[in-house]
Amino acid sequence: MSVNKVILVGRLGADPEIRYTLEGKPVATMRIATNEVINRGGTKETLTEWHRVVAFGRLAEICGEYLKVGTQVYLEGRLRTRKFEDKEGRERYITEVVAINLKILDRRENSNKASEFENREGKSKPAKEEPIDLSEDFSNFEEDDLPF
Repeated sequence: MSVNKVILVGRLGADPEIRYTLEGKPVATMRIATNEVINRGGTKETLTEWHRVVAFGRLAEICGEYLKVGTQVYLEGRLRTRKFEDKEGRERYITEVVAINLKILDRRENSNKASEFENREGKSKPAKEEPIDLSEDFSNFEEDDLPF
């Protein structure tokens, strides 16, 4: 038995970048920063870790539409390492988090957009101060050849 699960709570370092596979499926890439405060000799120091995150399908569309630089998110996903060739023909590896579930933790500037989402029962979500849940089950999404 094995488990490959990542949970992040952090802020976007830039707006998500949306691209499309050769089959026209949306792919969102984004960078999320997480912080850790450590005590070094009586001085508190903040360490920032950057995470590359990729989302596919409808979740990618939602990320492109509702996320922007600085947005705080709760994200669940899995780690994936893939190999590619750089411009000089050298083999490179990249490790990224494949997003499966996402929640926006910031309060919305325009809370009416929150009510546009429908939950799985088809009922409109009320515009509240609660986080917006953008979760769908993307665990079975087939990853195609990406254009990057």
